[in-house]
Amino acid sequence: MNPVRKTVVFSLYGTSLDRSLQTDGKPDPERWSRWRPTLSLCQQADFVPDRLEVITQSKFRQQCDALLEDVASASPETHTRRHLVPMRDPWDFSDVYAALRDFAEAYPFDEDEEDYYVHITTGTHVAQICLFLLAETRHLPARLIQTSPPRARRRDPSQPGTIAIIDLDLSRYDQLAARFQERRRTGTSFLKEGIETRSPAYNALIERIEQVATASAAPILLTGATGVGKTRLARRIYELKKQQAASSSTLGSFIEVNCATLRGDGAMSALFGHEKGAFTGAAERRAGLLSAADQGVLFLDEIGELGMDEQAMLLRAIEDGVFLPMGSDRPQHSRFQLIAGSNRDLHAAVAAGRFREDLLARIDLWSFELPSLKDRIEDLEPNLEYELARHTKSAGRKVSFNREARQRFLEFAAAPSSTWNANFRDFASAVTRMATLAASDRIHLELVEEEIGRLRQAWDRVPQAGSSRPDPLIPDLLSKLDHDLDHFDLVQLAEVLRICSGSASMSAAGRALFAVSRQRKTSRNDSDRLKKYLARFGLDWAAVHS
Repeated sequence: MNPVRKTVVFSLYGTSLDRSLQTDGKPDPERWSRWRPTLSLCQQADFVPDRLEVITQSKFRQQCDALLEDVASASPETHTRRHLVPMRDPWDFSDVYAALRDFAEAYPFDEDEEDYYVHITTGTHVAQICLFLLAETRHLPARLIQTSPPRARRRDPSQPGTIAIIDLDLSRYDQLAARFQERRRTGTSFLKEGIETRSPAYNALIERIEQVATASAAPILLTGATGVGKTRLARRIYELKKQQAASSSTLGSFIEVNCATLRGDGAMSALFGHEKGAFTGAAERRAGLLSAADQGVLFLDEIGELGMDEQAMLLRAIEDGVFLPMGSDRPQHSRFQLIAGSNRDLHAAVAAGRFREDLLARIDLWSFELPSLKDRIEDLEPNLEYELARHTKSAGRKVSFNREARQRFLEFAAAPSSTWNANFRDFASAVTRMATLAASDRIHLELVEEEIGRLRQAWDRVPQAGSSRPDPLIPDLLSKLDHDLDHFDLVQLAEVLRICSGSASMSAAGRALFAVSRQRKTSRNDSDRLKKYLARFGLDWAAVHS
C-alpha cells in the first residue's frame, strides 16, 4: 500500500487581503468576516494542506505571524512556516524573480513524498508572474492554485470561497500564457504610441526596450540621428513605468534636459545644484535636476555634450546615488533611473578623449539605436495616419488626403532623394502644415506639391553629407596612409572622409553613402559596409570622425 503523499502549498503573504492586525498591532476584530486568500486555502473541505509555506518580507513579519496563528486556529492539521525573502522593490521584475528563484533553489523539495502547489492570488502582479515563470520552468516543481472569494460572503462569513487548481499541462496554461503575452503587447503598443508599425526590425527593437523598461532600473542609452524620437520614447518609457508603479509605491518625476544647453558653472548648477554664494550670481540655494529626479527618471538628451567634470560627477551619482552640489561638502542622495540620448557616436568620442570610458561602460548596459525614417520606409503610412489623428485631436477637425494626393506624398516620402534631415520631426511638420492649410478638410494634390517644394527648398539650404566644406584634417589623414593610391581611389576616399566628418555616427554616414544601393538589399548594415571600406586603407571610424 502506497503511503499518503503530503500536500505543500507556497503562498506570498498578501499585505492587503491577508491582513490580520490593525495599525496599532492589535488583532483586527473584523478579520473573520473578511475574505483572506491564504487563510481560505486552509478552510477548504476537500483540500487540506499538510504544510503551508508563506513567503514575506521582514517588515511584514508581525502581520504574517498573526495570519499564521489564524491559520493554525482554522486548520490545526496544517503545519505553517514563515520565510523571509528580501525584495528591494516588489515591482522590479529582475529583483523579484532573482529573490524567488534563490528561495526555490535553496528549498529541499522531495517530489517522491510530497505534492507541491503555488498560490498565485496574493502578491503584486510582478510576483505572480515570477511565480508562474518559476513553475513553468520547474524551478518550483508545482502546480498553480488560485483562490476566489465566495459570492455569498456577506450573508455567511464562514464560507471560505473556492479554489481552482491549474495544471500547466492543461489548456488553462494557454490562457495564462496568452494573458501574459497580451500584457507585453499592450506595453509595446504603448511605447509606439499605438502606431501599428510594420518594420520587423523596429518592432523587435521596441519589444526588447519594453522588456528592459519593465524589468530593470538600470541606465538606458538611446542613440540615433536628430528627430528619430528619442525624447518621445523616453517619456513613454517613464509613463509605462508609472502605470506599473500606480498600485504600489509612487514613482518620482520625469526630469529632462538637453545637455547641449548646459555650459560652464550653469551645467554643474543645473544638474547637481549649488549652495548660496557658490559662484558669482548664486544668490540662493538651488536643488538641481538630480534631486528633482529622486525615485523617478532623469532623461539627459545629448549626453555627449556634457563636460568631463560633469561626467565624473554623474558617474558617481549613477553608481552610488550620491553627489555634491557646487559649494557644498555635504553629499546629497538621489536614486533615479537614467535614460541618456545621443546623436553622436559615443565610442568615437571616447577614442577622441571627449567622453569618459567608465561612464560609457556604465550607461551602455542597455543601448538601443533608433532607426531613421529612411530605414523605416514601410512605417511611413502608419505614421501618416498617426499624424493626421494627432492633428484631429489638437485642431478639433478631421483632415484627410484624397487618393491621388496621398499616393503622391507617400511616394515622395519614400524616394531616395528625400533626405528628411530631421527624420520624423520633418515628417510630422509636413503633415501638420498640409492639414492646417487643407481647404474643406481635404488635402489635394496641389497642396502636396506645394509642400514637396517647400521641403526640397529647406533641405537644399542645409549642407548635406559630402557637400560641406572639406575638413582640413582630411588631407592630413590621406597623407598618413602607408601606401600610394590611384587617383581614382584617392578621390573616392576623400569624398567618403568628407561624408564621415559631417555625420553624427557611422550609421548616418553609411546611410548617406549607400542611399540608393541599400534600397535593393534585404539586410541594410550600412555601418558594416563603411567599416570594411575604411579598413581597406587602414582607417577606422574613431580616427576618421575625430
